[in-house]
Amino acid sequence: MSSYDPVVADIPDELIRLERSAEEERAKLAGLTGDEYDEQWRRWRAAMEAVQAAITAYAAATEAGPDEVGQAVKAAVRHTQEDPAVE
Repeated sequence: MSSYDPVVADIPDELIRLERSAEEERAKLAGLTGDEYDEQWRRWRAAMEAVQAAITAYAAATEAGPDEVGQAVKAAVRHTQEDPAVE
């Protein structure tokens, strides 16, 4: 069995952008309380739901497992954030 997995290697940029956006919304929760927290939490939740829907659709289209795709998306986001050429 090959260690190359085209699903993991070829994560679409749109999935990476959605995941990054959701993480940015999550980070904005820090230090908030009360109504501000609740409002930001709803923004983060909506962003996460968009990520999950996109992952599910991509997984179905590629016949990959959604968990595998989700992990690959998270890994791709971490990789692009660590790449100094990306910033």
